[in-house]
Amino acid sequence: MTENAIAKEIVDAAYRIHTTLGPGLLESVYHAVLAYELAQRGLRTVSQQPIPVVYGTIRIDIGFRANMIDEDQVIVEIKSVEVRAPVHQKQLLTYLRLADKRLGLLINFNAALIKDGITRIVNGLQEESLAKTQGRQEPQ
Repeated sequence: MTENAIAKEIVDAAYRIHTTLGPGLLESVYHAVLAYELAQRGLRTVSQQPIPVVYGTIRIDIGFRANMIDEDQVIVEIKSVEVRAPVHQKQLLTYLRLADKRLGLLINFNAALIKDGITRIVNGLQEESLAKTQGRQEPQ
């Protein structure tokens, strides 16, 4: 399954969850429900995956924990905040680089419309439709 196919399933699941539960719940609730929904769709999801950070000659085994990694290809960061800060997108791009992944989704379930709460972040994803946005942040 390609990163884009995985992302499509994740976005569809987020839409279903948001239309059912609405905004305003804790991030942990959306995380648990999204993990459940993706498992129901047959996607392999790892939650709170530790990612090491290597800096020069040192290795920090738990440099950060990714909220979710789906099919070992797409990092999903879940938020439930009133206003998403620009640092959230930069943070996810850094996670993608450190984990050597090409696609991430930043999902803010507190948005009035879920389509306004989903941001697609790419890290060198090579496909015709994405070639022009290589390495840039792209709202979906």
